[in-house]
Amino acid sequence: MIRVGVAGAAGRMGQATCAAVDAADDLELAARIDPALDLTLADALSGLDVVVDFTRPDTALDNARACVRAGVHVVVGTTGWDVEALRGEEGANVFVAPNFAIGAVLMMRFAAEASRHMARAEIVELHHDRKLDAPSGTAARTAQLMEGDVPIHSVRLPGLVAHQEVILGDVGQTLTIRHDSIARESFMPGVLLAVRRVGGLAESPLVGLEHLL
Repeated sequence: MIRVGVAGAAGRMGQATCAAVDAADDLELAARIDPALDLTLADALSGLDVVVDFTRPDTALDNARACVRAGVHVVVGTTGWDVEALRGEEGANVFVAPNFAIGAVLMMRFAAEASRHMARAEIVELHHDRKLDAPSGTAARTAQLMEGDVPIHSVRLPGLVAHQEVILGDVGQTLTIRHDSIARESFMPGVLLAVRRVGGLAESPLVGLEHLL
């Protein structure tokens, strides 16, 4: 049984993660970590095997460092912070995913392949109005995987969850690759996969759910 703490448990992604962990037969939801729930990460780390972080860009790095130094593996879904700052930290493993949806991973892979054959591309990413970072981690990761200079356009509106279009153009044609997460449950299979696999990583920090599929 893997004892899991969820940092950011009062948020929307945190609540969905808590529900998914609680429903898994091989995982135990051991701590709901959030200032709104009167439980800090420092107070919760003892006895945990893995922490899942869905907090804020300005706290994710410190949270991950605290977990690693306490010997607790950490799965981070928060984006907009410097993962490389953890390079060289020892004590536990860090896994980071810009997007935990399987369809989003496939979208990034297809976009990377298409960019080798089309003249130009641009990305339009659309998220809910409470998302703090722009461009999104998914869009930044997609552009990094693609060939050429790929501009990113960010939209933040109420009513959205997480959506991305990669639009590629060439002489007389366009190709659009789109992924839509219409509910946060779409991320949960990827989150649980990462929780189960983070302890056995051969490399840390490791970025990208594609490495676990």
